[in-house]
Amino acid sequence: METRAGESAEGLGNILLSDIWGYPSSEMSHEDRDEAMREVATRFCALLMDNAHFGHPLDLYLEAKPELGRLADEVSEQMSAATPMPLLGALVCASPADAALHDAFGRANGICSYDGYGPDFCDHDLSAWLGDEFAGKYVADYLHDSYRPEMPIFHLVGGMDKLRRDEVTDEDPDDGLPVSLEEWIERDGLFCYKVKLTGDDIDRDVERTVEVARVIDENREKMGDDSFYLSTDSNEQNESPETVVEYAEKLREASPMAYEALLYFEQPTERDLSVHRFDMSEVARYKPVVVDEGVTDVEMLRLAEELGWSGVGLKTCKGHSSSLLYVAYAAEHDLVVTVQDLTNPGLSLIHSAGLAARIDTLMGVEYNSRQYLPYASPELRERHPDLFTVKGGRIRTGSLSETGLGY
Repeated sequence: METRAGESAEGLGNILLSDIWGYPSSEMSHEDRDEAMREVATRFCALLMDNAHFGHPLDLYLEAKPELGRLADEVSEQMSAATPMPLLGALVCASPADAALHDAFGRANGICSYDGYGPDFCDHDLSAWLGDEFAGKYVADYLHDSYRPEMPIFHLVGGMDKLRRDEVTDEDPDDGLPVSLEEWIERDGLFCYKVKLTGDDIDRDVERTVEVARVIDENREKMGDDSFYLSTDSNEQNESPETVVEYAEKLREASPMAYEALLYFEQPTERDLSVHRFDMSEVARYKPVVVDEGVTDVEMLRLAEELGWSGVGLKTCKGHSSSLLYVAYAAEHDLVVTVQDLTNPGLSLIHSAGLAARIDTLMGVEYNSRQYLPYASPELRERHPDLFTVKGGRIRTGSLSETGLGY
Protein backbone atom coordinates (compact mmCIF):
# COMPACT_ATOMS: atom_id res chain seq x y z
CA MET A 1 0.00 0.00 0.00
CA GLU A 2 1.18 3.53 -0.75
CA THR A 3 -0.21 6.73 0.72
CA ARG A 4 -0.74 10.00 -1.12
CA ALA A 5 2.27 11.28 0.83
CA GLY A 6 4.41 8.58 -0.76
CA GLU A 7 4.78 6.38 2.33
CA SER A 8 4.53 2.68 1.52
CA ALA A 9 4.24 -0.51 3.54
CA GLU A 10 3.52 -4.19 3.07
CA GLY A 11 0.54 -5.65 4.90
CA LEU A 12 -0.05 -9.25 5.89
CA GLY A 13 -3.17 -11.36 6.11
CA ASN A 14 -3.66 -15.03 6.87
CA ILE A 15 -6.55 -17.46 7.26
CA LEU A 16 -7.21 -21.16 6.78
CA LEU A 17 -9.15 -21.77 3.56
CA SER A 18 -11.52 -24.06 5.41
CA ASP A 19 -13.79 -25.61 2.80
CA ILE A 20 -15.27 -27.88 5.48
CA TRP A 21 -16.77 -24.79 7.12
CA GLY A 22 -17.19 -22.24 4.34
CA TYR A 23 -17.78 -24.51 1.33
CA PRO A 24 -19.39 -27.73 2.56
CA SER A 25 -20.30 -30.31 -0.07
CA SER A 26 -20.97 -34.03 -0.08
CA GLU A 27 -20.57 -34.07 -3.87
CA MET A 28 -17.06 -32.61 -4.12
CA SER A 29 -13.74 -33.70 -2.69
CA HIS A 30 -11.75 -31.56 -0.29
CA GLU A 31 -9.04 -31.26 -2.94
CA ASP A 32 -11.44 -29.81 -5.54
CA ARG A 33 -12.99 -27.36 -3.12
CA ASP A 34 -9.56 -26.31 -1.87
CA GLU A 35 -8.44 -25.68 -5.45
CA ALA A 36 -11.53 -23.57 -6.08
CA MET A 37 -11.01 -21.50 -2.95
CA ARG A 38 -7.35 -20.88 -3.83
CA GLU A 39 -8.46 -19.67 -7.26
CA VAL A 40 -11.07 -17.29 -5.86
CA ALA A 41 -8.51 -15.92 -3.40
CA THR A 42 -6.06 -15.32 -6.25
CA ARG A 43 -8.67 -13.65 -8.44
CA PHE A 44 -9.86 -11.39 -5.65
CA CYS A 45 -6.30 -10.20 -5.06
CA ALA A 46 -5.97 -9.54 -8.79
CA LEU A 47 -9.25 -7.61 -8.71
CA LEU A 48 -7.92 -5.34 -5.97
CA MET A 49 -4.67 -4.77 -7.83
CA ASP A 50 -6.38 -4.13 -11.18
CA ASN A 51 -8.59 -1.52 -9.53
CA ALA A 52 -5.95 0.02 -7.28
CA HIS A 53 -6.75 3.58 -6.19
CA PHE A 54 -6.35 5.77 -3.15
CA GLY A 55 -8.91 5.05 -0.46
CA HIS A 56 -9.48 3.90 3.08
CA PRO A 57 -9.14 0.11 3.46
CA LEU A 58 -12.78 -0.13 4.57
CA ASP A 59 -13.84 1.37 1.24
CA LEU A 60 -11.31 -0.55 -0.84
CA TYR A 61 -12.61 -3.89 0.45
CA LEU A 62 -16.32 -3.09 0.74
CA GLU A 63 -16.38 -1.66 -2.79
CA ALA A 64 -14.83 -4.88 -4.10
CA LYS A 65 -16.90 -7.27 -1.94
CA PRO A 66 -19.96 -7.33 -4.27
CA GLU A 67 -17.72 -8.90 -6.94
CA LEU A 68 -17.05 -11.94 -4.78
CA GLY A 69 -20.23 -13.70 -5.80
CA ARG A 70 -19.36 -13.24 -9.46
CA LEU A 71 -15.83 -14.57 -8.93
CA ALA A 72 -17.13 -17.60 -7.04
CA ASP A 73 -19.68 -18.33 -9.79
CA GLU A 74 -17.02 -18.02 -12.50
CA VAL A 75 -14.67 -20.42 -10.77
CA SER A 76 -17.48 -22.88 -10.00
CA GLU A 77 -18.59 -22.86 -13.64
CA GLN A 78 -15.08 -23.25 -15.03
CA MET A 79 -14.42 -26.18 -12.71
CA SER A 80 -17.86 -27.70 -13.44
CA ALA A 81 -18.30 -27.80 -9.68
CA ALA A 82 -21.05 -30.12 -8.50
CA THR A 83 -21.71 -27.64 -5.68
CA PRO A 84 -21.29 -23.94 -6.53
CA MET A 85 -19.19 -22.04 -4.01
CA PRO A 86 -21.46 -20.13 -1.59
CA LEU A 87 -20.79 -16.53 -0.64
CA LEU A 88 -19.55 -17.64 2.77
CA GLY A 89 -16.77 -19.64 1.13
CA ALA A 90 -15.84 -16.69 -1.07
CA LEU A 91 -15.68 -14.43 1.99
CA VAL A 92 -13.12 -16.79 3.51
CA CYS A 93 -11.07 -16.54 0.31
CA ALA A 94 -11.11 -12.73 0.38
CA SER A 95 -10.47 -12.27 4.09
CA PRO A 96 -6.64 -12.47 3.99
CA ALA A 97 -6.51 -9.68 1.41
CA ASP A 98 -8.91 -7.60 3.52
CA ALA A 99 -6.69 -8.08 6.58
CA ALA A 100 -3.56 -7.25 4.56
CA LEU A 101 -5.14 -3.96 3.40
CA HIS A 102 -5.86 -2.90 6.96
CA ASP A 103 -2.45 -4.01 8.22
CA ALA A 104 -0.65 -2.13 5.43
CA PHE A 105 -2.81 0.95 6.03
CA GLY A 106 -1.68 1.11 9.65
CA ARG A 107 1.94 0.41 8.83
CA ALA A 108 2.10 2.99 6.04
CA ASN A 109 0.63 5.66 8.32
CA GLY A 110 2.68 4.61 11.37
CA ILE A 111 -0.43 3.94 13.47
CA CYS A 112 -2.36 1.05 14.98
CA SER A 113 -4.92 0.20 12.31
CA TYR A 114 -7.71 0.47 14.91
CA ASP A 115 -6.76 4.13 15.44
CA GLY A 116 -7.49 4.88 11.78
CA TYR A 117 -11.24 4.37 11.74
CA GLY A 118 -12.34 7.89 12.66
CA PRO A 119 -12.89 11.15 10.74
CA ASP A 120 -9.16 11.92 10.64
CA PHE A 121 -8.64 9.04 8.21
CA CYS A 122 -12.05 8.06 6.80
CA ASP A 123 -13.46 9.93 3.80
CA HIS A 124 -17.03 9.56 5.05
CA ASP A 125 -19.08 8.31 7.99
CA LEU A 126 -20.79 4.94 8.40
CA SER A 127 -24.01 6.04 6.75
CA ALA A 128 -22.47 5.05 3.41
CA TRP A 129 -22.57 1.42 4.50
CA LEU A 130 -25.16 1.28 7.29
CA GLY A 131 -27.76 3.88 6.40
CA ASP A 132 -28.90 7.27 7.63
CA GLU A 133 -29.08 6.30 11.30
CA PHE A 134 -25.26 6.21 11.26
CA ALA A 135 -24.81 9.74 9.92
CA GLY A 136 -21.94 11.39 11.76
CA LYS A 137 -20.80 8.09 13.29
CA TYR A 138 -17.57 6.19 12.63
CA VAL A 139 -16.19 2.75 13.47
CA ALA A 140 -13.86 4.48 15.95
CA ASP A 141 -16.91 5.40 18.05
CA TYR A 142 -17.42 1.72 18.88
CA LEU A 143 -13.84 0.71 19.67
CA HIS A 144 -11.75 0.81 22.83
CA ASP A 145 -8.94 3.35 22.75
CA SER A 146 -6.39 0.58 23.29
CA TYR A 147 -6.17 -3.20 23.44
CA ARG A 148 -7.67 -4.76 26.54
CA PRO A 149 -4.64 -6.04 28.48
CA GLU A 150 -6.09 -9.53 28.91
CA MET A 151 -9.05 -11.63 27.82
CA PRO A 152 -10.62 -14.96 28.77
CA ILE A 153 -10.39 -17.66 26.12
CA PHE A 154 -13.01 -20.25 25.22
CA HIS A 155 -11.84 -23.86 25.11
CA LEU A 156 -13.58 -26.19 22.67
CA VAL A 157 -15.03 -29.36 24.18
CA GLY A 158 -15.66 -31.68 21.23
CA GLY A 159 -18.42 -34.25 21.24
CA MET A 160 -15.92 -37.12 21.50
CA ASP A 161 -13.41 -35.38 23.79
CA LYS A 162 -12.49 -37.24 26.95
CA LEU A 163 -13.44 -35.38 30.10
CA ARG A 164 -11.58 -37.10 32.92
CA ARG A 165 -7.97 -38.11 33.30
CA ASP A 166 -8.87 -41.74 34.04
CA GLU A 167 -10.49 -42.02 30.58
CA VAL A 168 -7.14 -41.51 28.86
CA THR A 169 -5.55 -44.69 27.48
CA ASP A 170 -2.31 -45.70 25.79
CA GLU A 171 -4.08 -45.28 22.45
CA ASP A 172 -4.36 -41.52 22.95
CA PRO A 173 -1.66 -39.19 21.57
CA ASP A 174 1.45 -38.79 23.67
CA ASP A 175 2.64 -35.44 22.33
CA GLY A 176 3.03 -33.41 25.50
CA LEU A 177 -0.45 -31.87 25.22
CA PRO A 178 -3.36 -32.53 27.55
CA VAL A 179 -5.92 -35.08 26.38
CA SER A 180 -8.79 -34.88 28.85
CA LEU A 181 -10.71 -31.78 29.86
CA GLU A 182 -9.42 -32.18 33.41
CA GLU A 183 -5.85 -31.99 32.15
CA TRP A 184 -6.58 -28.91 30.02
CA ILE A 185 -8.11 -27.15 33.03
CA GLU A 186 -5.11 -28.01 35.16
CA ARG A 187 -2.67 -26.70 32.55
CA ASP A 188 -4.46 -23.53 31.43
CA GLY A 189 -6.77 -22.58 34.31
CA LEU A 190 -9.74 -22.55 31.93
CA PHE A 191 -13.11 -21.13 32.96
CA CYS A 192 -14.83 -20.53 29.56
CA TYR A 193 -15.91 -23.43 27.39
CA LYS A 194 -17.65 -24.04 24.06
CA VAL A 195 -19.51 -27.36 24.12
CA LYS A 196 -20.20 -29.12 20.83
CA LEU A 197 -23.66 -30.70 20.64
CA THR A 198 -25.43 -32.97 18.16
CA GLY A 199 -28.56 -30.84 17.82
CA ASP A 200 -30.64 -33.88 16.85
CA ASP A 201 -30.44 -35.85 20.11
CA ILE A 202 -31.64 -33.47 22.81
CA ASP A 203 -31.42 -35.91 25.71
CA ARG A 204 -27.86 -36.82 24.77
CA ASP A 205 -26.94 -33.14 24.43
CA VAL A 206 -28.35 -32.37 27.86
CA GLU A 207 -26.50 -35.30 29.39
CA ARG A 208 -23.24 -34.22 27.76
CA THR A 209 -23.59 -30.62 28.91
CA VAL A 210 -24.38 -31.70 32.46
CA GLU A 211 -21.36 -33.99 32.54
CA VAL A 212 -19.06 -31.29 31.18
CA ALA A 213 -20.33 -28.85 33.81
CA ARG A 214 -19.84 -31.48 36.53
CA VAL A 215 -16.20 -32.05 35.55
CA ILE A 216 -15.57 -28.30 35.46
CA ASP A 217 -17.19 -27.87 38.88
CA GLU A 218 -15.01 -30.63 40.31
CA ASN A 219 -11.93 -28.72 39.15
CA ARG A 220 -12.88 -25.20 40.26
CA GLU A 221 -9.79 -24.78 42.38
CA LYS A 222 -7.65 -25.03 39.25
CA MET A 223 -9.58 -22.38 37.29
CA GLY A 224 -8.50 -18.79 36.81
CA ASP A 225 -11.89 -17.48 37.95
CA ASP A 226 -14.40 -18.34 40.64
CA SER A 227 -17.17 -18.81 38.07
CA PHE A 228 -17.25 -20.73 34.81
CA TYR A 229 -19.12 -20.06 31.57
CA LEU A 230 -20.46 -22.21 28.75
CA SER A 231 -21.57 -21.69 25.18
CA THR A 232 -23.05 -24.37 22.96
CA ASP A 233 -22.65 -25.09 19.26
CA SER A 234 -24.71 -27.72 17.47
CA ASN A 235 -23.29 -26.81 14.05
CA GLU A 236 -26.72 -25.85 12.69
CA GLN A 237 -28.13 -29.32 13.39
CA ASN A 238 -31.20 -28.25 15.38
CA GLU A 239 -34.13 -28.72 13.02
CA SER A 240 -36.12 -25.89 14.61
CA PRO A 241 -36.08 -23.30 17.41
CA GLU A 242 -38.44 -25.53 19.35
CA THR A 243 -35.73 -28.15 19.78
CA VAL A 244 -33.40 -25.50 21.21
CA VAL A 245 -36.11 -24.50 23.68
CA GLU A 246 -36.54 -28.16 24.60
CA TYR A 247 -32.81 -28.42 25.26
CA ALA A 248 -32.84 -25.28 27.42
CA GLU A 249 -35.77 -26.45 29.52
CA LYS A 250 -34.36 -29.92 30.03
CA LEU A 251 -30.91 -28.56 30.90
CA ARG A 252 -32.37 -26.15 33.45
CA GLU A 253 -34.21 -29.04 35.09
CA ALA A 254 -31.28 -31.48 34.95
CA SER A 255 -28.60 -29.05 36.17
CA PRO A 256 -29.42 -25.53 37.34
CA MET A 257 -25.66 -25.02 37.67
CA ALA A 258 -25.00 -25.81 34.00
CA TYR A 259 -27.96 -23.72 32.86
CA GLU A 260 -26.81 -20.76 34.93
CA ALA A 261 -23.32 -21.03 33.43
CA LEU A 262 -24.70 -21.03 29.87
CA LEU A 263 -23.95 -17.70 28.16
CA TYR A 264 -25.36 -18.23 24.68
CA PHE A 265 -26.33 -20.61 21.89
CA GLU A 266 -24.28 -20.36 18.67
CA GLN A 267 -26.11 -20.77 15.32
CA PRO A 268 -28.20 -23.79 16.38
CA THR A 269 -30.37 -23.82 13.23
CA GLU A 270 -29.55 -23.76 9.50
CA ARG A 271 -27.18 -21.09 8.20
CA ASP A 272 -29.49 -19.78 5.46
CA LEU A 273 -31.80 -17.58 7.51
CA SER A 274 -34.14 -16.98 4.59
CA VAL A 275 -35.10 -20.63 4.02
CA HIS A 276 -37.51 -21.09 6.93
CA ARG A 277 -37.20 -17.63 8.46
CA PHE A 278 -37.28 -19.21 11.91
CA ASP A 279 -38.48 -16.93 14.72
CA MET A 280 -35.72 -17.17 17.33
CA SER A 281 -37.33 -14.84 19.87
CA GLU A 282 -38.59 -17.71 22.04
CA VAL A 283 -35.06 -19.17 22.21
CA ALA A 284 -33.68 -15.75 23.13
CA ARG A 285 -36.00 -15.63 26.17
CA TYR A 286 -33.88 -18.40 27.67
CA LYS A 287 -30.37 -17.35 26.62
CA PRO A 288 -28.91 -15.14 23.88
CA VAL A 289 -28.83 -16.89 20.50
CA VAL A 290 -25.98 -15.76 18.27
CA VAL A 291 -25.96 -15.92 14.47
CA ASP A 292 -22.67 -16.90 12.84
CA GLU A 293 -22.62 -18.53 9.40
CA GLY A 294 -25.99 -16.92 8.65
CA VAL A 295 -24.54 -13.40 8.41
CA THR A 296 -22.60 -12.65 5.24
CA ASP A 297 -23.48 -8.95 4.92
CA VAL A 298 -25.30 -6.15 6.72
CA GLU A 299 -28.64 -7.04 5.16
CA MET A 300 -28.45 -10.55 6.59
CA LEU A 301 -27.63 -9.08 9.99
CA ARG A 302 -30.75 -6.91 9.70
CA LEU A 303 -32.76 -10.02 8.84
CA ALA A 304 -31.28 -11.88 11.83
CA GLU A 305 -32.34 -9.04 14.11
CA GLU A 306 -35.82 -9.08 12.59
CA LEU A 307 -36.06 -12.83 13.22
CA GLY A 308 -35.20 -12.46 16.90
CA TRP A 309 -31.53 -13.41 17.02
CA SER A 310 -29.73 -11.82 19.99
CA GLY A 311 -26.39 -11.02 18.42
CA VAL A 312 -23.69 -11.89 15.95
CA GLY A 313 -20.55 -13.99 16.08
CA LEU A 314 -17.59 -12.28 14.46
CA LYS A 315 -15.00 -14.27 12.56
CA THR A 316 -12.07 -12.56 10.88
CA CYS A 317 -12.37 -15.19 8.15
CA LYS A 318 -15.65 -13.51 7.13
CA GLY A 319 -13.82 -10.21 6.65
CA HIS A 320 -12.21 -7.62 8.91
CA SER A 321 -14.06 -4.74 7.27
CA SER A 322 -17.44 -6.43 7.58
CA SER A 323 -16.73 -7.31 11.20
CA LEU A 324 -16.19 -3.62 11.97
CA LEU A 325 -19.56 -2.79 10.40
CA TYR A 326 -21.25 -5.50 12.46
CA VAL A 327 -19.66 -4.13 15.64
CA ALA A 328 -21.12 -0.70 14.98
CA TYR A 329 -24.53 -2.05 14.01
CA ALA A 330 -24.69 -4.36 17.03
CA ALA A 331 -23.82 -1.54 19.42
CA GLU A 332 -26.58 0.69 18.10
CA HIS A 333 -29.15 -2.11 18.12
CA ASP A 334 -28.29 -3.65 21.51
CA LEU A 335 -27.10 -6.93 20.00
CA VAL A 336 -24.42 -9.01 21.71
CA VAL A 337 -21.12 -9.71 19.97
CA THR A 338 -18.86 -12.73 20.27
CA VAL A 339 -15.50 -13.37 18.59
CA GLN A 340 -15.07 -16.91 17.32
CA ASP A 341 -12.22 -18.40 15.37
CA LEU A 342 -11.66 -20.97 12.66
CA THR A 343 -8.86 -22.72 14.54
CA ASN A 344 -6.80 -19.63 13.74
CA PRO A 345 -3.03 -20.21 13.98
CA GLY A 346 -0.18 -17.73 13.77
CA LEU A 347 -1.07 -14.38 12.23
CA SER A 348 -4.73 -15.41 12.18
CA LEU A 349 -4.79 -15.81 15.97
CA ILE A 350 -3.07 -12.47 16.50
CA HIS A 351 -5.59 -10.79 14.20
CA SER A 352 -8.60 -12.42 15.87
CA ALA A 353 -7.38 -11.69 19.39
CA GLY A 354 -6.51 -8.11 18.47
CA LEU A 355 -10.01 -7.52 17.15
CA ALA A 356 -11.57 -8.98 20.29
CA ALA A 357 -9.33 -6.83 22.48
CA ARG A 358 -10.57 -3.61 20.88
CA ILE A 359 -14.33 -4.23 21.17
CA ASP A 360 -16.97 -5.19 23.72
CA THR A 361 -17.65 -8.93 23.55
CA LEU A 362 -19.77 -11.40 25.44
CA MET A 363 -16.85 -12.63 27.55
CA GLY A 364 -13.64 -13.32 25.61
CA VAL A 365 -12.36 -14.94 22.42
CA GLU A 366 -12.21 -18.48 21.09
CA TYR A 367 -8.73 -19.97 20.81
CA ASN A 368 -8.93 -23.42 19.22
CA SER A 369 -5.58 -23.58 17.45
CA ARG A 370 -3.75 -24.25 20.72
CA GLN A 371 -5.70 -27.53 20.76
CA TYR A 372 -5.44 -28.52 17.10
CA LEU A 373 -2.49 -26.60 15.60
CA PRO A 374 -0.38 -25.93 18.68
CA TYR A 375 3.00 -25.90 16.94
CA ALA A 376 2.18 -23.62 14.01
CA SER A 377 4.24 -20.44 13.49
CA PRO A 378 6.92 -20.95 16.16
CA GLU A 379 8.53 -17.57 15.39
CA LEU A 380 5.25 -15.78 16.13
CA ARG A 381 4.66 -17.77 19.30
CA GLU A 382 8.13 -16.71 20.44
CA ARG A 383 7.43 -13.07 19.58
CA HIS A 384 4.04 -13.07 21.36
CA PRO A 385 4.45 -15.56 24.21
CA ASP A 386 1.66 -14.14 26.40
CA LEU A 387 -0.77 -14.11 23.49
CA PHE A 388 -0.15 -17.75 22.60
CA THR A 389 0.12 -19.02 26.18
CA VAL A 390 -2.99 -19.35 28.33
CA LYS A 391 -2.58 -18.64 32.04
CA GLY A 392 -5.47 -18.52 34.45
CA GLY A 393 -7.81 -19.05 31.51
CA ARG A 394 -6.66 -15.81 29.86
CA ILE A 395 -4.30 -14.49 27.22
CA ARG A 396 -2.43 -11.17 27.45
CA THR A 397 -2.07 -8.60 24.67
CA GLY A 398 0.98 -6.66 25.81
CA SER A 399 3.10 -7.85 22.89
CA LEU A 400 0.77 -6.45 20.22
CA SER A 401 2.61 -3.72 18.36
CA GLU A 402 1.30 -0.20 17.90
CA THR A 403 1.41 -0.33 14.10
CA GLY A 404 -0.85 -2.18 11.70
CA LEU A 405 -2.86 -5.08 13.09
CA GLY A 406 -0.30 -5.72 15.81
CA TYR A 407 1.62 -8.64 14.33
